[in-house]
Amino acid sequence: MTKSIFYGTSNFELDPDELVPGRLFVIEGTDGVGRSTQITLLRPWLESMGFAVVDTGLRRSPLVGKGIDAAKIGHTMGPLTMDLFYATDFADRLENLILPALRAGFIVLTDRYIYSLIARAVVRGAERDWIESVYGLALVPDAVFYLSLDVPTLVQRIVPRGFDYWESGMDMRLGEDLYESFVAYQTRILKQFDRMAAHYRFQKIDANRSIPQVNGDLQRRIASLLPTGG
Repeated sequence: MTKSIFYGTSNFELDPDELVPGRLFVIEGTDGVGRSTQITLLRPWLESMGFAVVDTGLRRSPLVGKGIDAAKIGHTMGPLTMDLFYATDFADRLENLILPALRAGFIVLTDRYIYSLIARAVVRGAERDWIESVYGLALVPDAVFYLSLDVPTLVQRIVPRGFDYWESGMDMRLGEDLYESFVAYQTRILKQFDRMAAHYRFQKIDANRSIPQVNGDLQRRIASLLPTGG
């Protein structure tokens, strides 16, 4: 897929040759599925083969990352404010980290991309056409690896560390407690991922397996997409 293509309207004007031989790989999936762990393993593997690598993820923008964290503390952030905050975070990272890194020939690993943000927004009542247009500025990745996990197994993984207010969708009042709300919220999020899978060409990865098995699967798939002469 041509990397200069965006999902919709974008202010970034790029020559396709500018981003060669950079690669943009997305690790997607819901909360607690193991995305960060896999990126932590993938980065040194890629670097050991001679590739320059950067990684990024939600709320890491120097412009608004800390602002999002602060807004979430009081549990009072509304859906529209959340959508626009995260969209600003994404746009800043795209312009100032992702695109420059790709131009320099880096492999960019991103812990989630626009898909989690679209899913969260739609679940909270946003019009799908509107939120997809907001993220039309996004560059089409070279591959999207979707770590897929069923809700019962996801709950088992989350219990030891406890349920988070926002991961449980408590702002939507989906249950009487964090556990009940978490199950309802994550079920809705996963339905959105399933709906987006074909449209955004997700490569589905079975995350019910062990960490090494999932990582081996990711390595095999990524290896076939890497530029030669890393």
